[in-house]
Amino acid sequence: MDKMKMESVNLIEENILKLSELFPNVITETKDENNNLVKKVNFELLKQELSEQIIDTHHERYEFRWVGKNAAINEANTPTKLTLRPIYEESKAWEKTQNIYIEGDNLEVLKIMQESYLNMVQMIYIDPPYNTGNDFIYNDSFNVDKETYEKEIGLYDDENNRLFKNTNSNGRFHSDWCNLIYPRLKLAQKLLKEDGVLFISIDDNELENTLKIGKEIFGEVNFAGIVTWDKKRKGSFLSKNIISMTEYCVVFCKDISKAKIVGGVADETESQPLIKRTNKPKTLEFPEDVVETKLVDGLYKKGKYGTGSSSVELLEDVIVEDGFIKSKLKIYGPFIWSQNKVNEQLGLDAKFIINTDSFQLRCFKKNDSTKYKGFPSLISGVEINGTNEDAYEELINLFDSEKIFDYSKPKNYVKEFIKSQTHFNKDAIIMDFFSGSASTAHAVMELNALDEGNRKFIMVQLDEKVNKNSNAFKNGYKTISDIGKERIRRVGENIKKQINKDKDDKGFNCVPDIGFRVFKLDSSNMKDIYYAANEYSQDMIASLESNIKEERTDLDLLYGVMIDWGLPLSLVHETEEIGNATVHIVEYGSLIACFDDNISDEVVTSIAKKQPLRVVFKDDSFDNSPDKINVTEIFKLYSPNTTVKVI
Repeated sequence: MDKMKMESVNLIEENILKLSELFPNVITETKDENNNLVKKVNFELLKQELSEQIIDTHHERYEFRWVGKNAAINEANTPTKLTLRPIYEESKAWEKTQNIYIEGDNLEVLKIMQESYLNMVQMIYIDPPYNTGNDFIYNDSFNVDKETYEKEIGLYDDENNRLFKNTNSNGRFHSDWCNLIYPRLKLAQKLLKEDGVLFISIDDNELENTLKIGKEIFGEVNFAGIVTWDKKRKGSFLSKNIISMTEYCVVFCKDISKAKIVGGVADETESQPLIKRTNKPKTLEFPEDVVETKLVDGLYKKGKYGTGSSSVELLEDVIVEDGFIKSKLKIYGPFIWSQNKVNEQLGLDAKFIINTDSFQLRCFKKNDSTKYKGFPSLISGVEINGTNEDAYEELINLFDSEKIFDYSKPKNYVKEFIKSQTHFNKDAIIMDFFSGSASTAHAVMELNALDEGNRKFIMVQLDEKVNKNSNAFKNGYKTISDIGKERIRRVGENIKKQINKDKDDKGFNCVPDIGFRVFKLDSSNMKDIYYAANEYSQDMIASLESNIKEERTDLDLLYGVMIDWGLPLSLVHETEEIGNATVHIVEYGSLIACFDDNISDEVVTSIAKKQPLRVVFKDDSFDNSPDKINVTEIFKLYSPNTTVKVI
């Protein structure tokens, strides 16, 4: 039985593996500091393989650089040994929900999720710190001298880790923000589905750098655009400069050729003009009885119709009768479509119409489930009740208290982006790893209630402490994550009450998923071993009979194993008593785990007969090697395709 690694995926090893498939000759083996053989890349050979495509580093070239970029790239590739511990008592409807709320540094969380949610997330919306000079705190370590570092920080978390706070006085102001966002976006990109989309809220301070970093990670071709948000009902009269009325949302696709960013359903009452005066003229032909018209019945002679550069020419006489052009229509003008495009739309039952005697062609595309409008580049907060003022009122009404949280995004604003990604898939996973007060979770649950969807959310928030003089602290909320979790609870209960009240009138049959599983980022479930073999005493060996930390529960171990095996955190989990042992069954046999001591052959046999895909035990659940061999033989007999491992 193999042992589990209990650490996140090593992206460098994965990249070397991919490279070896293309250029096997550039991969060599060498020994690391522990004298173990590891694969390395021979970069000189790789340069030869790429020949003329390699960049000559002695010549100037365009690239985006900042202080600490290499370290930021390396940080994204470095695996973590941290884990996520389930917090059952803070969760809601644990057994049924598919929603996830995670407390902790999002960089480490994104590393942990690399296998469990690889290519699974439809949409990521983030509202990261805007770098206004006083607004972000993360325990990323930047290489500055100790005196400066201590002066700039002055903050520690519960585990005595120094927390970095960016300020305007910092000489590396923009560099530090780039170091914050780069590795997180690099890891987030891997979680998106092939048609997935990332939305980044940002203001003027770091808009330029957001664009550059996003294009480097996603590729310029996958940059979808910038959405401008009209965020206020009125500006600040105290401003002495240009009044800030807008912010932005930068949009990147995993693969823009597969992504859809829906701005609404195509309306049959809306038509598209086929003439653009700056286009090169061309001839289009339509069969008889195809083009509709409001022209008076009669014969219309060939010749020029309309005025100016948008005029057209009938190349043959046409007959109009009963609202249709009865004869073949052959028309010359500055059309935006080719004949092939016209033929394609005719095959899709599009409707072509001429309303006036200037013979200006228009097209009504058929409205079906595959037709949609593109997303607008401007969102009016006033029109959708999605302004900063609305966000402020939302929290006051929800918490019955003044100013629980600063700078929350209005739920209706976030809804616009969620709707754009779930128009065709109402079962999608929506992620926000700077979740703040959990506006994104609020928006997801309300949309599910509105259209009976089954969207799932994953929220990630640093458990940053609130100011002790704040209204939040006075109301019992010690951290920002406390506020987010309570918001989700209250929104869920409000939705439940409203649906139960309205179900007779509106036909709702059930309440959507308003629960969530809470996890907290923590150290590994496994003990750290720092001693060389010759340093162990007999007493030390006795104390290390188990390599699992004493305070860790079965639930801690189970979800640690699920992460290591790349399983989502939302899978169904049931507990069953078999003999005298507690057995955990995940997703009806996708994984079975038993962490009891001294597991009997009868229990192992019962588990094997269920024929699960995966099974895991504690290494010290069996007294000796013969017992472990016996487990292997039992599974060979009853479930030979099961993968069996130990921790």
